Amino acid sequence: MTDNQTSPPVTVTLESGPAGAGSIDDFELFYARRALERFRTRLGRQALLDLLAEDIEQGNAFLRESARTSDGNFKAGTTVLATQGLSSGTFLAWMDKAFAGDERALLASHPEHYVMGTDEIGARVVENIGPHVADFYMGGWGTAELAWAEDAEELLPESEYPRKMSSNLFLADGTVVGRALIQFGDTADGFTANLTVYFPVTCPDDVLDHHLRHYAVEFRNWIVATAAARA
Repeated sequence: MTDNQTSPPVTVTLESGPAGAGSIDDFELFYARRALERFRTRLGRQALLDLLAEDIEQGNAFLRESARTSDGNFKAGTTVLATQGLSSGTFLAWMDKAFAGDERALLASHPEHYVMGTDEIGARVVENIGPHVADFYMGGWGTAELAWAEDAEELLPESEYPRKMSSNLFLADGTVVGRALIQFGDTADGFTANLTVYFPVTCPDDVLDHHLRHYAVEFRNWIVATAAARA
């Protein structure tokens, strides 16, 4: 084979063996999730925070500097998910229950969820923002600090998307490093979720894009968990 020729791609196909349906990728995902759940459970919240302390310090510093250089200006991106067979009301009721105290269910929805719960400051989240591990809070629903949501370009008609939640994302020192606007509207056979996140304009575009992927993974898995709980 000459230098200017490329090798054909290597493919592997499962012909027989395991009982039940599923691809090799499905098997790998199952085992990866099981291993991750074991490590999270064995370590516990505080050990995870201790393990990630340096990453969190660097990630929060990145977000703080992005907020400073952006001078209060944000850029937005939206992930849209369509669900069949489940209403938005059923899903949001499950979410309310999970955020009230089922951290395990919240963490299980994404490999890069490390902490989700409430402390004296508010609803705490430790997760990846792009490549950066960040420790931030969500809050401010219905307060003057969220006047931005009333004029957001991404705001959808109340008649079609009556269930809305907006939040600032802020560090423990109060620095606002992002925003979130999530909107749900029922359809004939399910619901549509419009999930918008805002980051400081000086954040690299790939940070925003990765969070749109993050949204897709976590909300899909929360929706699937809701359906499983209902069954």
